[in-house]
Amino acid sequence: MKILVTNDDGVFAQGLWTLVKTLKKVAQVIVVAPDREQSAIGTAVSLRQPVRVQQVNPLVPGVETYSVDGTPGDSVILALANLINDIDLVTSGINHGPNLGDDVLISGTVGAALQGYLHGFHAMAISVDAWENPYFDAAAELAALLAKRIGANPPPTNIFLNVNLPNLPPAQIKGLEITRLANISHTNTVKEENGGKEGYYRLIRQKIDKTAKKKTDVWAIEQDIISITPLHINLVNKPSPHLLNNLCADLLQELRRNQIL
Repeated sequence: MKILVTNDDGVFAQGLWTLVKTLKKVAQVIVVAPDREQSAIGTAVSLRQPVRVQQVNPLVPGVETYSVDGTPGDSVILALANLINDIDLVTSGINHGPNLGDDVLISGTVGAALQGYLHGFHAMAISVDAWENPYFDAAAELAALLAKRIGANPPPTNIFLNVNLPNLPPAQIKGLEITRLANISHTNTVKEENGGKEGYYRLIRQKIDKTAKKKTDVWAIEQDIISITPLHINLVNKPSPHLLNNLCADLLQELRRNQIL
């Protein structure tokens, strides 16, 4: 099995290399990721400017690694078109901070995975609900288990998963749910800055204080539960009832047996 790993936090981000170190135990891993942090850039691609690619020294020995002077989406497009062949899975993350509800529309992490899905590959984005002191190891182990299952028994159609974990010690995570996107989780406002001088504004994204509906991704994280949300081109579609039955059957039990949670 061969896995392309990318992210939106930059090619040398801690979350990416925690993921690579774990995935390398179950598959051949190749990294193609932006050369700098690219959060909230969504599905952006560079259409009117050149994009440079440079091979760099990996933080995990033996992993072919490329740095891209472009967006997360650029990284995946370039990887699939020019850098590597015979990919089985595109994995994006592990992201600092969650990607829930309407955030998936601006997430560079999800945008990178989407490019893999649009190019006909299984894809997943994986994030941890933390900006500081993240617990990445459980997320990496979960990604590896999902990758093994996809490799051993590939779903009949390509899948696109958005995986979010609460930022807790593994023993404190209360469960795992297949979820749907919450209808909304944030609103955008504008703040004028620089003492009222014209032309200086800051876009602010604020969480809406409302109760999330049960079985949504926001609800799961609020309940200290892992959320796995299948996404589609129409991102607010409900999950297909049987899409993940085989892939996720007894997944929580396996995480417990392996002492990951």
